[in-house]
Amino acid sequence: MVSSALRRLLSNFLVAAVVLLLPGRLAADLVWSAQSGWRLEGGALSGLTGTESRNALELMNKARTAEEAGSKGTAISRYKKVSKAYGNSIYAPEALYRAARLYLARHQYTKAFEMFQQLIGRYPNTPRFNEVIGEEYRIASALLDGARNYLWGVIPGFRHRELAIGYFEVILINAPYSDYAPLALMNIGRGHQKMKNTEEAIDALDRMINTYPQSLLAPDAYLQLAKTHASLVEGAEYDQASTKEASTYFEDFLILYPSDPNISVAAKGLSDMKTMLAESKIKIADFYFYKRDNYTAARVFYNEAITSYPDSPVAEKAKKRLAEIEGAVARAQGKAVPGAEPAKKKRFWLF
Repeated sequence: MVSSALRRLLSNFLVAAVVLLLPGRLAADLVWSAQSGWRLEGGALSGLTGTESRNALELMNKARTAEEAGSKGTAISRYKKVSKAYGNSIYAPEALYRAARLYLARHQYTKAFEMFQQLIGRYPNTPRFNEVIGEEYRIASALLDGARNYLWGVIPGFRHRELAIGYFEVILINAPYSDYAPLALMNIGRGHQKMKNTEEAIDALDRMINTYPQSLLAPDAYLQLAKTHASLVEGAEYDQASTKEASTYFEDFLILYPSDPNISVAAKGLSDMKTMLAESKIKIADFYFYKRDNYTAARVFYNEAITSYPDSPVAEKAKKRLAEIEGAVARAQGKAVPGAEPAKKKRFWLF
């Protein structure tokens, strides 16, 4: 279920599609100095007039003064007031950015992410866009790795790995063509694996290789996808759908990335899967041979075992079983079995 916090973040992103309040260059023209406070440079306009402009500037200066004095809570409160009361001004994006940084310093990761998301949601042309995406990625990564979100910036709370996965999804929506997008998908897969959501992990990795096939992370995604499918294999006695899927991805890896350092890992993985598939064929063949005396069906499955992994120990086992079948058929027909000792005549003793 999607949390209310995540729903708010997605809502902010949708608003960004239609709200373009400020030109991208304005935030770069807002400069702070301890002596003169905030000032506009380069001919930029504040977006406000008269009393509103003075009030916004005064509140910004008070917020920064509190920040410099180490009063993070007071500074956050004032920056948030600027962003709400003067949303059409040049000060609002800076206020959101600084509030987010302060929340981050207090380990209030969810609040920091919300502030960063508001910034790029309301002001998508901000020159800090790439920086903010990077900060969101680092917050999501920290939460996924077990960082605790602090309540009121003081008390460590619970871990939020499921929220981290949601944050990575938001990053994908924010910047689908950025360098962070394939990283986000890899982390979504990793997060679901940590939480034992294997099917969701497979989906994320599959999205990764299909959406970003040229990414430097694609080889790792193929290998992780193969390993994840392999983790679903329960044994030769069970359904082999996962075995076949794992084999496919191991084979794709070997074909697409023959020079990758993990080539030996993929080769072993493929060998294990082919062995498992061949063993499953032998299990079925053994049932028909030993339990049902159905030599025709047994032959089919022993031959499939050989075809599944030729020149392997499993294939040799299947060939021996086929020879046993021929012997059983011959005995049933009363024929001599090549290589077998003739049956000894029974002797009867009279006393």
